[in-house]
Amino acid sequence: MRDTTAGASATGVITSRENRWLKEFRVALRGGVPTAEGAVGVEGVRLVEEALGSGCRVQAVLISEGGERHREKLAPFLGRPEMAFPVLRTTDRLFEGIADTEHPQGVAALVVPRKVDLDELLATPRGACAPLMVVLAGVQDPGNVGTILRTAAAFGATGCVTTATGQSGTASPFAPKALRASAGAALHLPIVSGMALGILLTQLKLSGIHTLASCVHEEERGALRSSGQAMAPWEVDWCQPIALLVGNEGAGLPQEIVHSADGSIHIPMASRVESLNAAAAAAVVLYEAYRQRKKGSGE
Repeated sequence: MRDTTAGASATGVITSRENRWLKEFRVALRGGVPTAEGAVGVEGVRLVEEALGSGCRVQAVLISEGGERHREKLAPFLGRPEMAFPVLRTTDRLFEGIADTEHPQGVAALVVPRKVDLDELLATPRGACAPLMVVLAGVQDPGNVGTILRTAAAFGATGCVTTATGQSGTASPFAPKALRASAGAALHLPIVSGMALGILLTQLKLSGIHTLASCVHEEERGALRSSGQAMAPWEVDWCQPIALLVGNEGAGLPQEIVHSADGSIHIPMASRVESLNAAAAAAVVLYEAYRQRKKGSGE
């Protein structure tokens, strides 16, 4: 059991920035990296609510003096017997020192995302829709990563895999900015992080998952479209098992990945705009997938 009293006042308020809990919150929130025990930091009332309702293991909740006004909103979660974690208190000044936001609400939590392996993503429960996976390959902006995850969850994706390309890595879906952009969806959607792209593509092929490469560059879209290799979103049968590959914001997917995929997808546009933002493009494509899958299920 941790010593939660070190650096705390007689009223139970943490008053020292050297308190071990504050150090862990500082690493996870301001540092943006998991703690030694694998916990990530979530900040703000809405995200803490999402964390408490996600089923993920919560290590601790931290509330500042000013954040006490939100305690009633969190009370239904904090009062549950199964929620066996400390609820810590600190000063507004010390909370500002560990927070990642400019105007903190005074509420944060340390939460351990659930571990998911690829076999879980590939499995299709009886009666469920075929797998619809989103593969983020070299998406560097954590805001884009979080927004795509939120969209994927909203439109019925069954999971996500983050992976690097030879050109760039993908931002962590559990970084503070990505978590905020996902509105907590990253804590609910099954995610496999950091898998090698080559191994992933081999496993998808062996599992009968159809891979679709998204094309972002106008010349690439035009060449693939004219050769009949690229499809518009509504030309794809989204009721089959599919993994949508989303590449780097600027460079897109490596050419070898585009050509090794089972198919390519492009979004026709009315104007001379070269491309859409990665998150906006994913939203367009995933909505069409949702529309078809909902129609196919008879809902």
